[in-house]
Amino acid sequence: MNMGVKQFGARVARLEDPALLTGRGRYVDDIKLPGMLYACFVRSPHAHARLGAINTEIARQMPGVHAVLTADDLPGAMATSRMPMLVPNAAIAALRTQHCLAREEVCYVGQAFAVVLAESRYLAEDAASAVFADLDPLSAVSDCKAAVQPGSPVAHADLPDNVASTFKMAYGDVSAAFAGAAHVFRETLFQHRGGGMALETRGVVAQYDPVGDMLIVWSSTQTPHIGRRMIADLLGRSAEKVRVVAPDVGGGFGPKAIFYPEEAVIAAAALSLGIPVKWIEDRREHFLCATQERDQHWEVEIAVDEEGRIQGVRGNLLHDTGAFVPWGVIMPYIAAATMPGPYVLPAYELDVTVALTNKVATTPVRGAGRPQAVFAMERLMDRVASELAIDPAEVRRRNFIQPEQMPYSVGLTFRDGKPLIYDSGDYPKTQAEALTLARYDTFPARQAEALRQGRYLGIGIANYVEGTGLGPFEGVTIRIQQNGKIAVATGATNQGQGTRTTLSQIVADRLGCRIEDIEMSIGDTGTIANGIGAFASRQAVNAGSSAAMAADVVRQQMLKLAARALGVPEAEIAIEDGRATALSGNKPQIGFGDLARMSQGMPGFSMLAGDQPGLEHTAYFTPPQASYCSGTHVVEIEVDIETGATRILDYSVAHDSGNIINPLIVDGQVQGGVAHGIGNAMFEFMKYDENAQPLTTTFADYLMPMATDVPVCRIAHVETPSPLNPLGVKGAGEGGTIPAAAAIVSAIENALGPFGVRFAETPLTPERIVDALAEAGVYRRIVNDR
Repeated sequence: MNMGVKQFGARVARLEDPALLTGRGRYVDDIKLPGMLYACFVRSPHAHARLGAINTEIARQMPGVHAVLTADDLPGAMATSRMPMLVPNAAIAALRTQHCLAREEVCYVGQAFAVVLAESRYLAEDAASAVFADLDPLSAVSDCKAAVQPGSPVAHADLPDNVASTFKMAYGDVSAAFAGAAHVFRETLFQHRGGGMALETRGVVAQYDPVGDMLIVWSSTQTPHIGRRMIADLLGRSAEKVRVVAPDVGGGFGPKAIFYPEEAVIAAAALSLGIPVKWIEDRREHFLCATQERDQHWEVEIAVDEEGRIQGVRGNLLHDTGAFVPWGVIMPYIAAATMPGPYVLPAYELDVTVALTNKVATTPVRGAGRPQAVFAMERLMDRVASELAIDPAEVRRRNFIQPEQMPYSVGLTFRDGKPLIYDSGDYPKTQAEALTLARYDTFPARQAEALRQGRYLGIGIANYVEGTGLGPFEGVTIRIQQNGKIAVATGATNQGQGTRTTLSQIVADRLGCRIEDIEMSIGDTGTIANGIGAFASRQAVNAGSSAAMAADVVRQQMLKLAARALGVPEAEIAIEDGRATALSGNKPQIGFGDLARMSQGMPGFSMLAGDQPGLEHTAYFTPPQASYCSGTHVVEIEVDIETGATRILDYSVAHDSGNIINPLIVDGQVQGGVAHGIGNAMFEFMKYDENAQPLTTTFADYLMPMATDVPVCRIAHVETPSPLNPLGVKGAGEGGTIPAAAAIVSAIENALGPFGVRFAETPLTPERIVDALAEAGVYRRIVNDR
């Protein structure tokens, strides 16, 4: 590393990658402990059933089986109490979370009611098939629209209906806006259910150390400190006697932010048996039991004047929460708060209903409600453009919040409990950058030439604003070690987003050290007392700011010591390349390691006034509110009208995540997010039948985009620094996903403009495109022409 070269803003190659690319990563399944048992959960084949007696005797006697546990075998309150709700909200009428192991009732296919612990996973699975339960099937509810109708089967036998929550998001005089509008347009929209589908499934290893009375849990989680708190609460242990470690994690995307019953059960089993226990989720279990996101139904309308300027938006949102509400009503709440987007919207009203169904719970997946809101708003904007014969980019430009209006108060309360105030952004510039990348001005000529050749090209635009960097805090500890290395510990976690690299860049700049001298502990509750973890594009803001704050304090400590050691004023000390150098005289130096030894004093001697032991500081950054990133996606697509196949020809993104710590990493986050968004738009669909039986439980049925479906994006960065944190950064992890479906569906619709076809749902599969063209009589025309 060239000292004096600023690390913040540089395209530093990811420090995590050499180990991962050479097979030296350490994931949960790589952890092997002496005498370890393997777990297999016994799961309900029914979406809804009464659970009676569970016969475990045959399974207990099978070779290699050490235990078979049901709810009655769990310790203390864990046996009978439901799991704590992670994000409670007063608007939730049905505060329903699940038991760690089901009691009396199962409410979705895959809900666990027993666990087998054996000497291998194979033996555990064999024994699990010998556990027999008295399951009395009950009527199940699968569709959230049917669930809220009178007389619908109930998802829980003891609840009067399936309404988990209702609330309204509103501001302004909506009635007046619509009464005085020149035009009103309505849309009915649907967005499908899908999952995170990380390459690594969930996994847990737990071990009890009787010498230190310490329960150690390794989990493929995004939130180890939350996991520690949940395990301690459920087991009635002090949190100081529980250590949770997130090792290398092969993708998170939101579902791994949730605390699951399996984590609690494996921890309890290891504690009670005194033997290490491992559970690794198989892919079918992931389809059945890892939380998902959506379905959502929107009925919305927009009021505009003669020039297409928005006067108001109103409507209804129906959200499927599945059988439980482990993360509260965060997704529909975020969706409702996100819909205004980057536009001046004088009046807004959305009535939200959250429905219980007999499907696995929905919680955040990359974007967390925002892709749905952006889809709804951008479909309305496209409708306005179409009806008023205005270019889609121009309609958006006419309605943008202007940079001089920042900070801009939307008029709502965001999910962090603070007023929804956009802190910064230049939405017109961002869209202009994206249109330039996409060669938008020359597209009509390309489209016309393709049409002469019998090819159908379309272009789509979508804008978004995302609240990132959510609280309550994140922490970083920095300590100079006596070997001159810098120990950094954080409650932030790393699932592929380059957390180690970005934090190292910040620390290296602030401390004047070599980036290779930083030793980092990430996602280990044993190395830092408090932490939150990875979700909501929050770590660059919170952990990054904490790293800067802690490094500044440690740097000042070193300046004070170095000035004393070198006999010069602090102002005449330069710290660089792991040493402090006097700028006068013969420029004596002292290394970080020697400074660390000095900070320890001498045995039996008093420290000097004002000194403190060690060169160390822990900082916790608490954001005053969310920081709002934004962006524009422009996608060019070709549609084969005979097969419905689509091919993305060009994908352009202009993205504003404030000051950029590492453009290489942000580019990767955007590119990966776009891949996820393409999956949402055209491929992924978690289907259930009318009895809430899952139909897409393998990758043969649940389609994912392949490398050939995901183009290399053109990416431009528009940096408007956030004033809310010392680095001026905003989140970047979800922006590639949030507007993708809206832009892609818009492009497909534009390509099929000659046929008057419109689309109001995702995923937009080839079958759906062919059906729409058939309904429009396209194939009859083709046959007649031939």
